[in-house]
Amino acid sequence: MTSLHGLPGSDRVPDLAGFPGRRIGGTALVAAPLLWCAGLVLRYLALRGGAFTDAQLRAFEAQPFMADAQLAAYEQSPLMATAAHALFAAGAMLLVPAFAALARVVAPRYPRLAAAGALLVVLGLLGRMYAAGVDAAAFALVDDLGLGPATATVNATYTDLAYGPWRVPVTAYFGQYAGVLLLAVGAHRSGVLSTGRTALLLLWGALWCGVLKEATLVDCAVAAAAAALVFAPLGARILRGRAPGRAVRPGEAPATAGSRLVSW
Repeated sequence: MTSLHGLPGSDRVPDLAGFPGRRIGGTALVAAPLLWCAGLVLRYLALRGGAFTDAQLRAFEAQPFMADAQLAAYEQSPLMATAAHALFAAGAMLLVPAFAALARVVAPRYPRLAAAGALLVVLGLLGRMYAAGVDAAAFALVDDLGLGPATATVNATYTDLAYGPWRVPVTAYFGQYAGVLLLAVGAHRSGVLSTGRTALLLLWGALWCGVLKEATLVDCAVAAAAAALVFAPLGARILRGRAPGRAVRPGEAPATAGSRLVSW
């Protein structure tokens, strides 16, 4: 396998001068997915950590949207629900320099995939900031009006709140899915990520977008696996100044297309 510079066996990281820089980009790749994962876990626990009976949970699941459940979870555990949404939003913000760093290491081989993918992912993350603002406003309604009136108000306007003015936020959400796909393809083709880790990145990028959404155990598991097996190793190698991906050792045969396809 050649390095990102196209020199066989090279283990040097590409130049990350400028935005985001080696230290900021590497640190963001490690920290952002952990915050993202922590937010999802707390969001799951706020709803399904024992505050509600099975009958109440089934009633929530019977609703067309999970806004009722998320508002009820906030009313029952405001500190946990607030922490969940705050950590998730912080992770989303830090993912901007994280994905910028990933794009920078993909760009020497596939500049168009890197640029288009990074742009689309950032647009998707900006859409998530809109959703975070709506979530915070909905929680404030619970504090001011009480759970019942707040839930009725949110449900009456949920579609308009979720889609946003002129449908701009909901359109931006799709940038995450397309952008992660493009970056995953570029990272795999350039040798930055193996097949298994590329598939895990794609699963991570398929997470729901929108307002007052529920986190499931599957969401938490995928986020944890991606943080530990995709983002953290990549960030650690960048911080150490080593090229992401596996360099060819002296005397070792380069990886074939078939071996790369089945690699983890």
